[in-house]
Amino acid sequence: MGKSLLPPGEGDDDGVEPVDLKKALEERYLAYALSTIMHRALPDVRDGLKPVHRRIMHAMRLLRLNPDQGFAKCARIVGEVMGKFHPHGDQSIYDALVRLAQPFAMRYPLVDGQGNFGNIDGDNAAAMRYTEARMTEVATLLLEGITEDAVDFRPTYNDEDREPAVLPGAFPNLLANGSSGIAVGMATSIPPHNVAELCAAAVALIDDPEAPVARLLDFVKGPDFPTGGILVESAASMREAYETGRGGFRLRARWNREDQGRGTWNAVVTEIPYGVQKARLIEKIAELILARRLPLVDDIRDESAEDVRIVLVPKSRAVDPDLMMESLFRLTELETRFPLNMNVLSHGRVPGVQSLKGVLREWLDHRREVLLRRSRHRLAEIERRLEILSGYLIAYLNIDEVIRIIREEDEPKPVMMARFSLTDTQAEAILNMRLRALRKLEEFEIRKEFDALSEEKTQIEGLLGSEARQWKTVRWEIAKVGDRFSAEGDPLLGPRRTTFGAAPAHDIEDVQQALVEREPITVVVSQKGWLRALKGHLGDFSTLAFKEGDALKCAFHAQTTDKVLLFTTGGKVYTLGADRLPGGRGHGEPVRLMVDMDNDQAIVTAFAHDPERRRLVVSHAGNGFVVAEKDVVANTRKGKQVMNVRAPDEAAFCVPVSGDHVAIVGQNRKLLVFPLSEVPEMTRGKGVRLQRYRDGGVSDVKTFALEEGLTWQDSAERTHSRSAAELAEWRATRATAGRMAPKGFPRTGKFG
Repeated sequence: MGKSLLPPGEGDDDGVEPVDLKKALEERYLAYALSTIMHRALPDVRDGLKPVHRRIMHAMRLLRLNPDQGFAKCARIVGEVMGKFHPHGDQSIYDALVRLAQPFAMRYPLVDGQGNFGNIDGDNAAAMRYTEARMTEVATLLLEGITEDAVDFRPTYNDEDREPAVLPGAFPNLLANGSSGIAVGMATSIPPHNVAELCAAAVALIDDPEAPVARLLDFVKGPDFPTGGILVESAASMREAYETGRGGFRLRARWNREDQGRGTWNAVVTEIPYGVQKARLIEKIAELILARRLPLVDDIRDESAEDVRIVLVPKSRAVDPDLMMESLFRLTELETRFPLNMNVLSHGRVPGVQSLKGVLREWLDHRREVLLRRSRHRLAEIERRLEILSGYLIAYLNIDEVIRIIREEDEPKPVMMARFSLTDTQAEAILNMRLRALRKLEEFEIRKEFDALSEEKTQIEGLLGSEARQWKTVRWEIAKVGDRFSAEGDPLLGPRRTTFGAAPAHDIEDVQQALVEREPITVVVSQKGWLRALKGHLGDFSTLAFKEGDALKCAFHAQTTDKVLLFTTGGKVYTLGADRLPGGRGHGEPVRLMVDMDNDQAIVTAFAHDPERRRLVVSHAGNGFVVAEKDVVANTRKGKQVMNVRAPDEAAFCVPVSGDHVAIVGQNRKLLVFPLSEVPEMTRGKGVRLQRYRDGGVSDVKTFALEEGLTWQDSAERTHSRSAAELAEWRATRATAGRMAPKGFPRTGKFG
């Protein structure tokens, strides 16, 4: 009978087992999330390594790629890691290996690379078949004691081998080299730090376990990036970041001014922020120069060799170097923000955000645990050796009898054990002893070794029995590492590279203007609210074309660096950057596309902003007040409410203030002149009544100096003037009705 094609079970059962999809998805996604968090993205707080880096270090140790040995092909290292410990793609392993060797990525590289391992421009490393590697001294510190039962080993993915669950970590690697990774629902981002500072802080924490983070920051000044740069973060902000484990650090490029003679100069950038690709940075700056977004910069050159040297040429020698660099810091990656999120695996199992103190505390506890395990391992070795040495001494004291037993007995081992009360280990060691070891000198050497080991055993037992001595030993070890990586101990890796500075307090307005090329423009506003900016200062506005049914509302000269203010019938002021106005081709664009202006409102006037100037705002009903232009600038599309008006009243005028008197004329052709001092200065409000009407409202208003007289233009563009004496009958206090306008006053009711 042939094989049944039916699945196990009854013939009518189709073998399908129903599964709750929601539950199945939850279980599988949770398993994936845990795998990503535990075995890929987050570093262990004790050795600062992710599994792939730990496996690379372990494999290089097994291949005996020590700093004093020769190099091995990276392909061989990657093959060893992939085949025995890390069942993932070879490229991901090689990428991790390459990063460990890059001096611009690692503050203290763990791999000594030979060949092309990439560069700060963002170029990739050569293929693994071309490059070679071995461990650095720093890596040997991480592995120190791994053969002395310092850490637990666990089975590899295929149960054929064993790998360390964590490295001994005599070096504070988590904070020294930093780490970054994205898991599921959590991420980590830790900047590099200076080892000498970390060791000093760890020693202080041993001396005073209750020391607050603020005390530790006396030693750990802040991050220390391999590419240098200047930290411009405030001390309070950094303290909060280290206390909570979350925050960020503002990092700027280091630059200096180089004189070129005859008053000319260049700005030279010698250090760029950590993680920034130099080639991409220069490309971006060049694009901004071409797009005229950096009007103070004329050119950029890359003169880098082994070191970084980016030359920035100013537009002219009159340019302020600090202002030019400030504009670059705002628009480019010459200033970056490095996030701090100390999300790490505590004890290799529990992910969580830790403070600086928490991270150092766990590393210190790990170092004590390593010390205890190594001490117990050494104690066991000493006890095994002392047992053998005791057997040797018994053999020497009874050498003739031992030789007789070996010569005459068929099974000498049990006879010897019974005769001299030896253990199995001692008897085996005596039987394996060479004849040359029977000389008299050997007995002296054995006694000497026995005494030395006995003394070491006493010391280790004392260490294991006293917590104070344990911490004293850990402190001594850490201080030794700190001295080794101090500026004096290691002139290359030791000195701090990232320094501290205060961000220059440049006025935001100055910087904004520095980002815009200054060019003359003519701003044109139509009656229906269409806006455009024509290049240059036009002298004749009569040639301007508009859509059918539309006409000129106002036009004025400005610069691209100016702010354009729009005052509407609703009493609101809107702000637009003159450099962002639509060009002069066509009829421009409706203002309502640029700002959130209500449909029932219209533009009263528009003008270029002058922070030193004041304006008189007047409603149709005759209310008004004086407001400073610096107080009406709006920062959002919604604008700023300046004059409070309620329908049917609406804002009607916004005229510049000059002189000491106000002239106001109503639709009833009555003119009133009164002192400007009677009008209050406010930042917002309804204002006070300027002129009283039985019906109608304001026709026009202007301010003037009384001693110069009041002037106006008639329809024929002839200028009329009235002196202070001639205006006597129209002068009164504000809020009165005024008198009929003098002879010759335009029928339009406007001052012209």
